Amino acid sequence: MSIANITATINQPTISTEAARALVAEARAEAAELGINVTIAVTDAGGHLKVFDRADDAPFLTVDVAIDKAWTAASFGLATHVWNAILADSTVAQLAHRPRLVPVGGGVPIVKDGKLIGGIGISGGNAVQDQQAAERALRKLGFDVAE
Repeated sequence: MSIANITATINQPTISTEAARALVAEARAEAAELGINVTIAVTDAGGHLKVFDRADDAPFLTVDVAIDKAWTAASFGLATHVWNAILADSTVAQLAHRPRLVPVGGGVPIVKDGKLIGGIGISGGNAVQDQQAAERALRKLGFDVAE
């Protein structure tokens, strides 16, 4: 077989910098409405950090947690809060030892027109607040959010 006879590349949709910045701004507003100081990270479809923002009063631990929540959400296109149930299955429980996997609410895949284009991670409130801020921001900007 020759390379001429196979597909050698794929087109991978990913979030634009402009959309990532708008999402961070909206997430910041949603977090403020919830009364929490947060760190927000947005990754592209490959899990690479695209845009990052940390509130002045957000604890420093929130930096890595937000980035890793976004990475976790982008990795399989699953919100981070569902990972606890997944990891309860003994056949995949070893994934819990992956250094960047964060099975705590606040990481949500960024999906547009059914295509995974990135992940958003928010850290600073409790897991439910972080998740709410992320989902509300995504909905307000017209991204798909799983119910």
